Amino acid sequence: MSRESTYDALLLVSFGGPEGPDDVIPFLENVTRGRDIPRARLEVVGEHYHLFGGVSPINQQCRELKAAIEADFAEHGVDLPVYWGNRNWDPYLADTLRRMKDDGVRRAAAFVTSAYSGYSCCDQYVEDIERARAEVPGAPEVDKLPVYCLRPGFVDPFADAARDALERLPEGPRRLVFTAHSVPLAQPGRPDYEAELKQVAELVAGRAAPGVPWDLVYQSRSGPPSQPWLEPDVVDHLDALHGEGVPAVAVVPIGFVSDHMEVKYDLDVEAAARARELGMAYVRAATPHTDPRFVALPRALLADHR
Repeated sequence: MSRESTYDALLLVSFGGPEGPDDVIPFLENVTRGRDIPRARLEVVGEHYHLFGGVSPINQQCRELKAAIEADFAEHGVDLPVYWGNRNWDPYLADTLRRMKDDGVRRAAAFVTSAYSGYSCCDQYVEDIERARAEVPGAPEVDKLPVYCLRPGFVDPFADAARDALERLPEGPRRLVFTAHSVPLAQPGRPDYEAELKQVAELVAGRAAPGVPWDLVYQSRSGPPSQPWLEPDVVDHLDALHGEGVPAVAVVPIGFVSDHMEVKYDLDVEAAARARELGMAYVRAATPHTDPRFVALPRALLADHR
């Protein structure tokens, strides 16, 4: 779709997540479809969700983000309806596109809850949008808005969150540890993803705490051991920092715009438990999903892209 076209809706696109115990395995089957993952492995991963009642926080946070974007649009005179569709759970993209078509929407801009370049963060969203459009004859055209990881509306909330996390640590030596979802080294777009993460980490560290040492690490790896992925893993890195005598860490999940289950389990449960075992002070910084500066990003991207 040409950039000169006028959009008549914003489509918020997210990953999706279960909202009850009975949803967990069907949701994981959706996520892993075509990858031949044994059900036993899905049940192991499902236990992460069951620790939280079978509910991922991501859907509720999308509802909150949608409402916040609608309020931001209304405050600034942006006359566009906001729709929400998920890749892997209700509300599914195809169902949302069907409703948009019935409402007369012809062209929409998509704002995805993933800030970076690369296949799993960007291109896969585009593929899923096109797959959903193919299911809906006459579906609206959808143009994904550009990646926004280097925008102030993304960086500045993380800088404030990192500063707040550091302030909650005991006095003394501290380390900033930035985390993002690991991906296979062979994944298309991985170099761009990795480079953007390093840029964001540098920006956040420079604004939050100049002079405080920082590291970029990864989490939530899901591939076979034989397949190289981005490293080091956050838990392994905590062990390494402990060996260096680092007594306190502030973990900043710059790879996530909201509290995905990977944040709630891999950082708030698994990594936090390892820090306790090591006797290491540990604070996890907040994600920006309803920070007004982040909420304003769709409006700013639309202004640049219309």
